[in-house]
Amino acid sequence: MSMYPVIAVIVIIVLIILLSSIKILREYDRGVVFLFGRFQAVKGPGIIILVPIMQQMVRVDLRTIVVEVPPQDVISRDNVPVKVNAMILYRVIDPEKAVIQVEDAREATSQLAQTTLRSVLGRHELDEMLSEREKLNADIQGILDQHTDAWGIKVSNVEIKQVDLEESMYRAISRQAEAERQRRAKIINAEGELQASEKLMQAAQTLMGQPQSIQLRYLQTLVEVAGDKTTTIVFPLPLDLLEPLLGKLRRSAGNTPPAP
Repeated sequence: MSMYPVIAVIVIIVLIILLSSIKILREYDRGVVFLFGRFQAVKGPGIIILVPIMQQMVRVDLRTIVVEVPPQDVISRDNVPVKVNAMILYRVIDPEKAVIQVEDAREATSQLAQTTLRSVLGRHELDEMLSEREKLNADIQGILDQHTDAWGIKVSNVEIKQVDLEESMYRAISRQAEAERQRRAKIINAEGELQASEKLMQAAQTLMGQPQSIQLRYLQTLVEVAGDKTTTIVFPLPLDLLEPLLGKLRRSAGNTPPAP
């Protein structure tokens, strides 16, 4: 019996084993290699040759990964129910930890993000959720980054995408915003009247210190009135100009003998 078929089968099996032991890793991939189940090294990128049966490899992607956090039911500190969804960007910086320390890095990061989102936003009021998103994003990112550091994961960015309210809450917020605008308008109007009264008081004090200024002001007023299309002009006459004449009239009236 010929041995060639047997040898051919053996050669084919050896070639298959050799080909299966050759791994090609892209620039953004790393291979975590285990020898008999124990961590040996992190290899890549390029061609990696593994010893069959003795060595195993787990491929790890080092690119930035986007995780969509599904809408979470959150009750704010002022007891307003909202639905909040977010987006998280992270990447693996330590492939060894990402494989050994956590079973599924993506799922673990997503679940941690959901609980952190509810915890952080629940400590803030609705106005802060709507107006201070950058601060809330930074707070959530800091907490996530602190926990995922043990997994060899770096959270690079957190973005709160949308805060959904009930229809009744939208109407309440509109009324609150309108009341706030009216309050600011009244304050600005009152401040304007206060400044105007202070300026008028300063002008009055200046005119009282210099009587000639009053006369100039009278003349300026006359010029302004004369420019209008009016037929009657009322010119205010200072009483201090009439005071000498009035004094003479009083004295003459006092010297006149009574009628018989």
